[in-house]
Amino acid sequence: MKKIKLTLAVFQAATALVFLTTHLAFAQTPEKRGEYLARAGDCISCHTAPGGQPFAGGLKMNTPFGYLLTPNITPDVKTGIGSWSKDEFFRAIHDGVNKKDQDMYPAMPFTSYAKVSREDVDAIYDYLRTVKPVANEISINHLAFPFNIRTSMFFWRELFFSPGFFKPDSSQSASWNRGAYLVEGLGHCSECHSPRNVMGAIEQSKAFTGALVDGWFALNLTSNLRTGLGSWSAGDIANYLKTGKYPGKTSALGPMEEVVHNSTSYLNDADLLAMGVYLKSLPANSSLNNVNKVIDKSTLEGARLYIDNCSGCHQSSGRGIQNVIPPLASNPAVLAPNGSNVVKVIIRGIGSRNGYIPMPSFASRLSDEEIAQLSNYVRGSWGNAAAPNVTEAMVKHIRANPGI
Repeated sequence: MKKIKLTLAVFQAATALVFLTTHLAFAQTPEKRGEYLARAGDCISCHTAPGGQPFAGGLKMNTPFGYLLTPNITPDVKTGIGSWSKDEFFRAIHDGVNKKDQDMYPAMPFTSYAKVSREDVDAIYDYLRTVKPVANEISINHLAFPFNIRTSMFFWRELFFSPGFFKPDSSQSASWNRGAYLVEGLGHCSECHSPRNVMGAIEQSKAFTGALVDGWFALNLTSNLRTGLGSWSAGDIANYLKTGKYPGKTSALGPMEEVVHNSTSYLNDADLLAMGVYLKSLPANSSLNNVNKVIDKSTLEGARLYIDNCSGCHQSSGRGIQNVIPPLASNPAVLAPNGSNVVKVIIRGIGSRNGYIPMPSFASRLSDEEIAQLSNYVRGSWGNAAAPNVTEAMVKHIRANPGI
């Protein structure tokens, strides 16, 4: 009994230290604190167009109903938020209503940002007032009728939006609560990692179970052992968010690579660990359990293509070479329900990153049919049990659309 009490005391002291460390990191000017929080919210990724000025907007956001261009949030008075008051900025973040009193579209994740405290939103506002003003007029709305009419958002909000600040759970540790605040609020992780219904709202019963984002599969973040983070420790998750890699298992691809580069790699260790602690508490409620089809690993053509093109680097067992070439066996990017991640890597290659050597493109070497066969072979070998759902049509589409 004494040992249990001592262990509990140590745990409580450790979580208190995490909480204290986190808040000491914010003991600085409001602008610096706001910059940190803006990084946590990854504002720069969405509000910076390719080749554009930071926060000047213009990034194309595709939706099933058309596309939107992200607004300019630099302090330019005419084209940015230079004329916005602190109250107007808070209303946009917390309530999803802009300066013109118009309902905002949920491509801006106000459904998650609503959980962020007024103090933190004000700090972000103070920071954005210090960035370089950029004159960049943005025509935001390019949605198809009737979705281009903002009043249509009234019904969406009634059905799917309930504003309210994050409320700590007194039964959980300080670290868990900090992680929940970051994951559910500023980090808005569920916005990308959750499937959506026909109205574009998150399917709450499947939150965090993975979803397609711009043709890439945002992975399952629940504790599902096969397709999620069940075998990861909180420390593994924290290290992945800091570095973009899980040595010997996987590395960040597509939009997640950008999130690590622009956001999570800047967060302090206490916050990253807190996010790991919270994510580890998510139940293994995977929507992917019904697609556990195993392909025939003896398929001669897939095996031949792998041996001829891949085995020299990724090894015959798909294990790769530690810290040099990532493994394919048990790699979450390979196991994703949709095989587009694998197809894109084969077609486009990958530059050197996180210590791994570059991988060349095989677009000119392999046909669409061969890429489909190879992708399905990789997804069903060495214990991988992903569905063999890569088709020649999918490969052709990805090859013809380099922007997705």
